[in-house]
Amino acid sequence: MVQHQSVDWSSLPQPEDDGACAHLEGLRLPSLPLKATTGEMVDLAALKGTTVLYIYPMTARPDRPLPDGWEAIPGARGCTPQSCSFRDHFADLKAAGADHLFGLSTQASDYQLEAAERLHLPFALLSDENRSLATALELPTFEFDGKVLIKRVTLIIKDGQIRKSFYPVFPPDKNPADVIDWLAEQHT
Repeated sequence: MVQHQSVDWSSLPQPEDDGACAHLEGLRLPSLPLKATTGEMVDLAALKGTTVLYIYPMTARPDRPLPDGWEAIPGARGCTPQSCSFRDHFADLKAAGADHLFGLSTQASDYQLEAAERLHLPFALLSDENRSLATALELPTFEFDGKVLIKRVTLIIKDGQIRKSFYPVFPPDKNPADVIDWLAEQHT
């Protein structure tokens, strides 16, 4: 199993809550099928039960250096540690009530497939390459290196309706534990 390198989160700029996700809780998702790394199309609005959707800017590749300036962007670093942490807590998330788990970025599905295979993810990554979901939900974005990327946010969706948003997410590798705690509180 691939492990992620330990990151000194205290050396990176922390994202601040700018209120960009305050409108999300209670929204119903639009029907927008997204390509999954399994080759299937997934319509988050049509899924029954509880879905955990963690959204991240982009996954880097181990054979390529991080783009210049990436670590200076608050909250940008940490997509691989976040994905590995969701992988490592997959059984705990299921036990806490998550019926579905997906990661999502604006990267193309074939690019995401490399990460999903390399990291041995037991769940699919979804591509919002055209930013259809990001636009429909008015998700917070930033521009970097000529690309529009989605800021890191995690959504808990129940039968197509957003019940909880985690934003900002920092440090990213602690996000699954926060999700598990929130899910557990819902069942007590």
